[in-house]
Amino acid sequence: QVQLVQAGGGLVQAGGSLRLSCAATERTFSKHVMGWFRQAPGKERELVAAIHWSDGNTYYAGSVKGRFTVFKDKNNAMVNLQMNSLEPEDTAVYYCAAGASNHDIATEEFFYDHWGQGTQVTVSS
Repeated sequence: QVQLVQAGGGLVQAGGSLRLSCAATERTFSKHVMGWFRQAPGKERELVAAIHWSDGNTYYAGSVKGRFTVFKDKNNAMVNLQMNSLEPEDTAVYYCAAGASNHDIATEEFFYDHWGQGTQVTVSS
């Protein structure tokens, strides 16, 4: 069974940077979107960034556009999320996820059928 294993995260001051990574146990995501969701306390889980594994199509939520960058490392079957200029509002548990797609990127959770274990990102003011 395919697994997504996350690394990175932690505590950082506002204005700082963090990188999250997501490694797949199998290299079978040629027709998949790899997404990064986050869930803050008391809020719904939301898609913040995503990339199509094959054609590089990307999506960014308005709240992170210009600050976060999602990119892939095909050699290591990894997708990374570089987070710069972090704000306290970015504090959440972050999840990577994979869902089948030829090109389009869905923002709804139900579209994604493989999930990482989640990692805490805390931004102090």
